Amino acid sequence: MKAKTLIVTTLVAALLGSGAALASDRMRYNEVLQLRESGQIMAMEEIMTRARQEQPGHLIEAELEREDGRYTYELKILDAEGRVHELEMDAATGRVLKRKIKD
Repeated sequence: MKAKTLIVTTLVAALLGSGAALASDRMRYNEVLQLRESGQIMAMEEIMTRARQEQPGHLIEAELEREDGRYTYELKILDAEGRVHELEMDAATGRVLKRKIKD
């Protein structure tokens, strides 16, 4: 089980309005762009919108991960009370798979 991780900040996502994300050492920009263009993953912009509908607050971190051929976004959202909510979302459908709160 090999995982690839992509760290994406809100600033980067905002600058790349198309939803393409900046690549880390493990996952290259071109790979992410190809996944987006082929429809295998949703645009970061759409994922961010859905995440904020699920949990209002400020998006502070997002990761695109690949594990066993499945892509997921892991997002951290800071709420008004200062708690961090972690959402795991299916990168293809935008469906929330898991959620937890870190105090």
